[in-house]
Amino acid sequence: MKICNFNKIDPLKTVMIVPNDNRAYPLNGLVLIGGRSRRMGSPKEKINWHGKEQVYYLADLLQNYCKDVYISCRPEQLDEIDYGKKTASNYAWLSDRYKDIGPMGGILTALEFQSDQAWLVVACDLPLLGPEAVDYLVQKRDPRRIATAFTRSKDNLPEPLFAIWEPDSLPLIQQMFAQNRLSPRRVLIEHHALCVQAPDLQILTNVNTPAEAKIAAAMITNKGQSR
Repeated sequence: MKICNFNKIDPLKTVMIVPNDNRAYPLNGLVLIGGRSRRMGSPKEKINWHGKEQVYYLADLLQNYCKDVYISCRPEQLDEIDYGKKTASNYAWLSDRYKDIGPMGGILTALEFQSDQAWLVVACDLPLLGPEAVDYLVQKRDPRRIATAFTRSKDNLPEPLFAIWEPDSLPLIQQMFAQNRLSPRRVLIEHHALCVQAPDLQILTNVNTPAEAKIAAAMITNKGQSR
């Protein structure tokens, strides 16, 4: 098992990134599981939607597009991992450096961990996300922007938790963190990330409660039957 936990960077000291040209940085994958799943009542990353726990389904999915894939978690979650469990030992784990600031902590940790890589970030509560969506996002990627993200159908706002974050976004996120502005979506909006229409609007359906999980399960079943 590969566990990455580092404290080498001052979180208030901006890392300078030289703006890139048309060249694309190598792409890493990041699966976010650091939420506390209070409304669900049980860990969302452990729900089995596609034949395995969602965290491992997503990590395996990103392996097809990324150089390296990491699972982003709270430090205490590492203590809950069964180190003798073969499945867990097959994956790389990245412990959040920032406590209780939501998903921005996982994204910021990853960008600081490897600031010369772009990061394809996926939250664990998107059960309808599959290879078609990831493939489409990667194809639409514009490395000249700070990020590439899908827009949500309900409000046309960018979805930061299924997006490609470029290294150029790091100093911007650090600046917002220093100002206690902790919304990754605001970073995308204020700094003109590339926003693209999702090929299937259902892929951004997120699940936070047992009732929503039941609806999502039915949607997955219906989708499988229609193929």
